[in-house]
This record gives sequence, structure tokens and C-alpha cells, in this order.
Amino acid sequence: MKNYKQAEAKFWQGRISEDALYLHELIQLKDLTQIERAQNASVALLGYACDEGVSRNLGRPGAIEGPNAIRKTLSSLSNHWHETPLNLCDFGDLICTDQNLESHQNDTAQAASELLKNGHFPIIMGGGHDLAYAHFKGIRKAFPKKKIGIVNLDAHFDLRDGSTEATSGTPFWQIAQEEKENFTYYCFGIQKESNSRQLFQTASDYGVRYLLNSAFNLQNWYHIQKELDQFIEEVELIYLSIDLDGFSSAYAPGVSAPSPLGFAPDVALKTIKYLVQSQKLVSADVVELNPKYDLDNAAARLASRLIYALIDAHAELNSVKTV
Repeated sequence: MKNYKQAEAKFWQGRISEDALYLHELIQLKDLTQIERAQNASVALLGYACDEGVSRNLGRPGAIEGPNAIRKTLSSLSNHWHETPLNLCDFGDLICTDQNLESHQNDTAQAASELLKNGHFPIIMGGGHDLAYAHFKGIRKAFPKKKIGIVNLDAHFDLRDGSTEATSGTPFWQIAQEEKENFTYYCFGIQKESNSRQLFQTASDYGVRYLLNSAFNLQNWYHIQKELDQFIEEVELIYLSIDLDGFSSAYAPGVSAPSPLGFAPDVALKTIKYLVQSQKLVSADVVELNPKYDLDNAAARLASRLIYALIDAHAELNSVKTV
């Protein structure tokens, strides 16, 4: 992994306490080249610092700085797992600096696979949504015989044809080519305005299930829950991908493709908790944060709250005492 950079303490700063009140006092900085077997419930943060897929997709570059922006906003959040066996680890960044997206994805897939094989719960911080292909590839490598379902919270299908070139708009098409009849994908938050007729047809051809943005809200939770229950029942493992550009730009202005009429955080947070409680969620990512266009770190703070919700639900699932 020639473009690997170890985690740095400078991104985990804040008030100092005597009782480990903040996440920067809980975090453990780890070396990705020396992954150890998790002894307790372990959440492994990993940065996917990459703009190449976004650039190829004609998006606004800047997502390469996303992982460190998330770390900075996570660091000051409160630690409510101080009396628990939960380990929160930062394994640093895999950085794409030479435009070789495919090599970068292979490194990321290998890293995700090793973390999973060693009992960690990976949360990968993007970076563009091209991460999804790499991330899923790693999950598949760790669990070669399992039926894996993908839940994507996103305004876009990301099912563009990647036969000529992989981009941040092609990851789920790429996964479909490899999974074939096992491809199981549900996308919540789809916007008609942001997906062509051709993409809707591609989704239909691959048996993709989706819920339009207009229906992805708490008022419609009863229906959402029924859809999730059916999906959860069909698969053995779940991979969750959260694209920040699916949220309203009031909450997430700092993304490659902002959505003024996107969904709200409340329904996303409830979906996260529900998926974790299913005991089938094995890995997750948050993508498309672009600090270059963020306002008062709003999107970065949203990303950190989503990750916090994942950690909290994971801790609760593992019978971790919280206060």
C-alpha cells in the first residue's frame, strides 16, 4: 500500500478532561499494515482520500479532504462509552494521488477485507462514491459465500455504465457485473430530477429497489420499515452506504452535487439504527463530503453525527453500557 498514511493525532484535538469525556480521548491510532484481531467490539475508521472518481464523473473535486474534515468534527463529540469494552480505532488514510483509481480501489478492498476478517466493524470515510465498489469488493472477499445486500441512502442510483471508465457514478453497476443474479440493492432517497430515464431503466433491468426522495421521511416510516424488514429477511449481511449529496443542501452544502430538496437527517438516523439492530450490518461508509464547498463545517458535522450514530448503535447492540 504505497499511498497509505497512518492516522495522525493532530486531527483528534479538543478539550482535555480527566475522565475521557470526548472522542479524541477515546480514539486509538492504529497501523493498517499491522491489523490485530479485535478483542472487544471494535469500530475501525478508515479514510478513502480520493477525488479521481468524482473528477472522472465531471463533479466538483475536493472530496479527497473529506476524511480529515470528519475526524476534526468527530473529535470533540462526547464519549458515552467510557465504561465499556468498545474500541474506537483510526486506521489512517488510503490516498489516491496518481489518478490510478483502480489500484486505489484494490488497496481499499484489501484493507476492508482484512478489517472484517479480524473482527472489526469498518466505517470508511470518503472520498467519492467510487468507494462503494472497493468497499463491497472487500466485504465480498471477507464473506465469499454470503448473500450481501446493499442499502444506499442517496439521491442517485450510481448505476452509470462503467465499461469504458470507472467513476463515482458507476460503483453499483460495477458490483452488478460481478454479483450477477446475487446483486441485491435498495436505494433510498432517489430523485427523479437527478437520474435519467436510462438510469431508471438500468435500475429496473438489474432488479434494483428504490424509494423516491418524496417518500423517504419519518411520516412514511411505517412503509419504510416494512420495506427494510423484507430486505433484511432476504439477505445474510448488509452493507450500508450513505451519500451526503442525498441530504438537503440545508444540512449538507459541502458535497460534489448538492440537493436543495434532499432528505432530512432524522429519517437517515432512524434507518441507521434499524439496520444495526438487525444484527446483519457488517460495514458502512459515508461519502462525498467536499470541505472546499462546505459552510461552517455543516456537511462535515452531519457526517460525524451519522458516524456517531453508527458507533452508538453498534455499542448498544454489543450490550455496551452507555449513560
